[in-house]
Amino acid sequence: MEISWNDFDKIDMRIGTIVRATDFPEARNASYQLHIDFGPLIGVKKTSAQITSLYNKQDLIGRQIVGVVNFPKKQIGPIMSECLLLGAVSGKDVTLLHPDVKVENGLRIS
Repeated sequence: MEISWNDFDKIDMRIGTIVRATDFPEARNASYQLHIDFGPLIGVKKTSAQITSLYNKQDLIGRQIVGVVNFPKKQIGPIMSECLLLGAVSGKDVTLLHPDVKVENGLRIS
């Protein structure tokens, strides 16, 4: 399905840094709860992610990622997800998208 530039421009993708990662035992599938700093304009948002097969919690702290920050909030078990991490999916494995070099949190992807 082809989309227009205007459709793409509605998606607010930003760089953020994971500042907290905890187990999410209430999730249906193995997941972490994450808090991601998207800079002073957007702030810290939380979400859950099924990324336990490739990442451990300790290695996620300080990692920069790409996230969508303008989806409506969504209840996932006991937490309210406020953003969506982007990653390449292969079966149950998700490889997070990230910048090659450290950049400022909150930078927009275009």
